[in-house]
Amino acid sequence: MPARREIGRIARVQRPTDPHDTPARPGGDGLAPRERMLALIAIGLAMTLAVLDGAIVNVALPVMAKDLAVAPSAAIFVVNGYQIAVTAALLPLASLGEIVGYRRVYLAGLVLFTLASLACALSPSLPILVAARLAQGLGAAGIMSVNIALVRFIYPHRLIGRGVGNVALIVAVASAAGPTVAAAILSVATWPWLFLVNLPVGLAALAVGLRTLPQTPRSARRFDLPSALLNALTFGLLIVGVDGLGSPATRNTAWVEIAGAVGVGTIFVRHQLRTPSPLLPVDLLRIPAFALSMVASVSAFAAQMIATIALPFYFQDVLHLTEARTGFLMTPWPLAIAAMAPVSGRLADRYPPGLLGGIGLAMLAAGIGAIALLPEAPSTPDIVWRLALCGLGFGLFQSPNNKIIVTSAPRERSGGASGMQSTARLTGQSLGAAGVAVVFGLTAGHGAAIAEALACAVALAALGALASVLRRTP
Repeated sequence: MPARREIGRIARVQRPTDPHDTPARPGGDGLAPRERMLALIAIGLAMTLAVLDGAIVNVALPVMAKDLAVAPSAAIFVVNGYQIAVTAALLPLASLGEIVGYRRVYLAGLVLFTLASLACALSPSLPILVAARLAQGLGAAGIMSVNIALVRFIYPHRLIGRGVGNVALIVAVASAAGPTVAAAILSVATWPWLFLVNLPVGLAALAVGLRTLPQTPRSARRFDLPSALLNALTFGLLIVGVDGLGSPATRNTAWVEIAGAVGVGTIFVRHQLRTPSPLLPVDLLRIPAFALSMVASVSAFAAQMIATIALPFYFQDVLHLTEARTGFLMTPWPLAIAAMAPVSGRLADRYPPGLLGGIGLAMLAAGIGAIALLPEAPSTPDIVWRLALCGLGFGLFQSPNNKIIVTSAPRERSGGASGMQSTARLTGQSLGAAGVAVVFGLTAGHGAAIAEALACAVALAALGALASVLRRTP
C-alpha cells in the first residue's frame, strides 16, 4: 500500500510570502511547538465562538421574542437562519480555501463573525437580527469549513491524531457549555450581551491567528459559482424541510421542501461528477475509508442528537424531575466526551483509528441501550454511569474518525475533507432532531415515544460502529 500511504502523508508546508505568516519548521512538517500551541489557541477561540453561538441563543428566544414584539414561532428564525447559513456555506468555503488558502478563509470568516456579532447585538428588529445571524452563520462556516484542514498543516503527521483530538475537545466543551453560558449571561445582563461577549474573544483570536496560522498550498482552479448555488439550495431546502417535520401543521410543506432538496441535489451531484475538482467531494467519497467515515459520522451525531433530545423528556415527563435536576443529570455525557477526546486523539496515533471508532460507537450503543432499560425508579448513580458510558464512547469515536477523514484525502483536497467533516456533523444533528420530532408526532404517549427514539439511536450507533470497523487505515 505504499501509494495510498503516500497520498495520506503530510507534505512540507509552503513558505509564506506574507511577513506575518508562520512557516513550517525547516526540514519537517507542521509548526514548531510554540507556534503550534499558539495556532491551536487561535483555532480554539474561533471554534468556541462558532459552536457556542449555535446553541447559546436557544435559551434566550422567549426573551428576544418579547423584546422584539414578535411571536415565538417567528423568533425561531434567529436559530434556524444561523443553522441554514452554516450548513449551506460549508462546502463552498472549503472549496474556496483550497483555491485562496485555508488561512485566508479562516481569518475572513472570523472577521465576518465578529462584525456580525456586533450587528446582532445592535439589531432593533427581528428582520435585521435574522439578517445579522445569517451573516454570522456565514462567518462561522468560514471557521468550521477549514479548521481540520489547518490542523493538518499545524501538526506534524505523527501527531495529527492529537491535533484533531484537541479540536474535538474544544467542540465538545463549547457544545456542552452553551446553555450554561447563556444562563449565566442572562442572569446579569440582557440578551444583546450574548453577542457582545464575542467581540473581545473574536479580536483576540484574530490577533493570534494573524501571527501564527500557516500559509497553505493553493489550487490553480477557479471557484465554481454554479455548484456553490446548487449546494446552498440543496442544503437550504433540506434543513428547512427537516425542521418542518417536527410540526403537524408544516409537515406537508416540509415533505415538498425535502423533495425539492432531493431534486436539486440530484442535479448538483450529476454536475459534480463531471467536474475535475468538485465542490461536493464526490472524488473523496470514492475512497472507501473516507466514505465509511462519513457514514459513521452522520450516524454517530444523529444517534447522539436523538438521545440528548429525548432524555430531557424522559427525566421531566416520566421521572417528573425539575429542569435544574435534568440539566444536572445530562452533565456526565458532555463531561465524559471532554475527558476522552484528548485521550482518544493520542490513541489514534498509536492504534488503528477504525477499530477505536468502532469500539467507541459500540460503547455509545450500549450506553443508550442501558438507558432504555432503566428501572421505573432509577437512582442517580444508575443514570449517571449510563450517560458517562455514552460520552466516553462518543469521545473515543470522534478523534480517530476525524483523523481518518483528514488523512484519507490527498493533501490538496484537505479543504474538501474538512468541509465534509463539518457537514456530516451538522447533517447528523439535523436528521437526529427531525427523527425525534417525527417519532414524537407519530407515537401516542411520551413513554412509548421515548423508547422508540432511543431504539432508533441504538440502531444508528450500531450502524456507525459497523461502518467504522470496516475501514482500513490509509
